[in-house]
Amino acid sequence: MTAKVGFLGVAVFLLLATGLPAAEPVTLDNLVEPEANSADEPLATKFSMEQAAHFLDSASLNWQQTWKCFTCHTNISYLIARPSISGDAPALREVRRFAEEVIGVRWKDKAKGPRSDGEVVALAAAMALNDAATTGKLHPLTREALDRMWTVQRETGDWKWPTKCHWPPMESDTHYGATLAAIATGAAPDNYAKTPAAVAGLAKIRTFLKNNPPRDLHHRAMVLWASTLIDGLMSADEQQACIKDLLAAERPGGGWAFASIYTWERSDDKEQDFKTPDGYGTGFVIYVLRKAQVPATEPAVQRGIAWLKTRQRASGRWFTRSLNKDQEHYISHAGSAYAVMALAACGEK
Repeated sequence: MTAKVGFLGVAVFLLLATGLPAAEPVTLDNLVEPEANSADEPLATKFSMEQAAHFLDSASLNWQQTWKCFTCHTNISYLIARPSISGDAPALREVRRFAEEVIGVRWKDKAKGPRSDGEVVALAAAMALNDAATTGKLHPLTREALDRMWTVQRETGDWKWPTKCHWPPMESDTHYGATLAAIATGAAPDNYAKTPAAVAGLAKIRTFLKNNPPRDLHHRAMVLWASTLIDGLMSADEQQACIKDLLAAERPGGGWAFASIYTWERSDDKEQDFKTPDGYGTGFVIYVLRKAQVPATEPAVQRGIAWLKTRQRASGRWFTRSLNKDQEHYISHAGSAYAVMALAACGEK
């Protein structure tokens, strides 16, 4: 197979698999280059979690094969979300294997090491959440990644984060990294959060969040998620206030719009769409609400689930428009990941 590729921030033709039968597991050997993320893709004739798995497998393997690296919107989100569909799959094993290779081989090479401090946090989070959703045991390399995370934490409690890419919300500010680190630590199996390094690091995160309140509803929701795993990040009143505001942000007819919960100025001088629900906004909000013990029977959640089940695209994904520019809608990958997590959290299959 051939692919047109360039440097990050330049148009990359990441394709979604539609040529393979949904029942055939996606591997590097049978990976088909899929079509670009597009708002014009037709809706699926019916909801299919199998097609969602096929899309996630294809998008993640394609990114891995093309770039030989992990990225928050695709591979990291994939490792977190894929077990929501099934705990084992050929593509999941391959992406997990590569993650372990990055930690166990590249990071230990003094001439290479991690690409950034943000990579350490993001990959530690993906591994920890993947462990929690699969074996329920903390893998030695996951522990190694988590331990390394604290060695690059700044005294301010956050991390040096890749913000120059301008791909919100994952690669745009340090606040996201701090809450992701808290989520990783709280979700890690085997009481990792009680280890001395984690206790000290979490204390710094609490200080950082106290000194740097979340700037918008999306980041408040990230803190809400983290607070369901780690004490002292939100009071009970703050949790309920955030839940209330998330429910109030529902769009008419059901679903949530990413642009309405995350503040970002576009680089292409176009208008943000604050009204149209999308995969990331809807999936992320429902998943966080469920983590915060909001019942799946909550009317707004039910409307959001109905939106997800009727807005899946033919490839199996859920489209989300980039908040930055109408050229690279990679957030559709993370949006599809959160969509399946939200559906699974509500008992949908």
